[in-house]
Amino acid sequence: MSKPLKQIHLAAHFPGVNNTTVWSDPRAGSHIEFSSFAYFARTAERARFDFLFLAEGLRLREQGGKIYDLDVVGRPDTFTVLAALAAVTEHLGLTGTINSTFNEPYEVARQFASLDHLSGGRSAWNVVTSWDAFTGENFRRGGFLPQEERYSRAEEFLATANELFDSWHGDEILADQETGTFLRDAKAGAFVHTGQHFDIHGQFNVPRSPQGRPVIFQAGDSDEGREFAASSADAIFSRYATLEAGQAFYTDVKNRLARYGRRTDQLLILPAATFTLADTDAEAEELAKVVRRQQVSGATALKHLEFVWNRDLSSYDPDGPLPDIDPDVSDSHISKGRAQVRMYRDPLATAREWRELAAANDWSIRDLVIETGNRQNFIGSAETIARTINEFVQADASDGFILVPHITPGGLDEFADKVIPLLQEQGVFRTEYEGPTLRHHLGLAGPDEVRDERVAS
Repeated sequence: MSKPLKQIHLAAHFPGVNNTTVWSDPRAGSHIEFSSFAYFARTAERARFDFLFLAEGLRLREQGGKIYDLDVVGRPDTFTVLAALAAVTEHLGLTGTINSTFNEPYEVARQFASLDHLSGGRSAWNVVTSWDAFTGENFRRGGFLPQEERYSRAEEFLATANELFDSWHGDEILADQETGTFLRDAKAGAFVHTGQHFDIHGQFNVPRSPQGRPVIFQAGDSDEGREFAASSADAIFSRYATLEAGQAFYTDVKNRLARYGRRTDQLLILPAATFTLADTDAEAEELAKVVRRQQVSGATALKHLEFVWNRDLSSYDPDGPLPDIDPDVSDSHISKGRAQVRMYRDPLATAREWRELAAANDWSIRDLVIETGNRQNFIGSAETIARTINEFVQADASDGFILVPHITPGGLDEFADKVIPLLQEQGVFRTEYEGPTLRHHLGLAGPDEVRDERVAS
């Protein structure tokens, strides 16, 4: 008997401040005005997407001592934007990246529980860590946390937040409407936590929310990150672009679940993906080349190369060869607050690899950055993109994708109008939302099952 078709999960990332966005396109709009967020969210909802995703930045990035050019638009607060979007959408999940290094469990749990109530059960939390003192300078604790301890704190942070979410149970939240007193003699919201990173006790002041707790996302690709996701997350992001690499990541992470008493369907794997859509595959290929060169100017290419070389490369020609000098591997970084600083853990090896690629393909600096900087990218007609997305999901290279358009806020429109109907015709994507909460959209356990499973484990 043939294997039943998997249902595809789709989400939309409001790109905001990153190299995906084509700022020069006349269709590009504001990345900070609420009208842009609202338009983007409504498009995702009419396409029946699972959720909208917002990244977070706790400090403006710097390169060579100057604010990085893409950061000049600023970074609005995640919770504020998501709470406002809850009022202009009805079904769409609302996912935000919130840092576990420079926040406190009570504060974050209270914000997510409130968002879950405001949205009727649509909140999700992408749990991230930060180790750099540059970001920490904005906070009282500074860069106090050694890099090797960041997952330890994140694990305890999430466990503590879950204790707060679970501190209101069943009958305890039933109250006499006239007197305001509880119907049972119980201390709803009472909690005590003593651990390596947190020693807190008191009363959590937000009643149990519709989902019980927010859906939990994790983005780390290290062995520690994968293990953290297997033990605690509902979904994990992936950066793998090919079918084979995606399948390897999928198999590795899913195989880790059993040691935590979890089933393979209790963790979704969702890579980020860009897309270029046109009437024909050939037109889409040509358009994709144009878009990539718009995304990676000569100046941007040099800035990207500086992430690896850790040197000022402004004197180099972006349309010329790669530097013949080696990267500076000292602890002093030219780039501050950039995720890429941590992505290239062996700059010397990366430089050797890139030089070999450039020599073999006759690539300039800009060509190399364009070719090596692609994430999972769907290019083609609506029919081709729909078929390829479905192939990845059915082949267990992912459970769906988080789409990152290159135009904001209207970059999802064509996908919603042309690709989504084809996926619906194939029976692999919903035509209507089947439940009120994000857990329903993602096929995850409900609040009672979540708590019962945690207590049993």
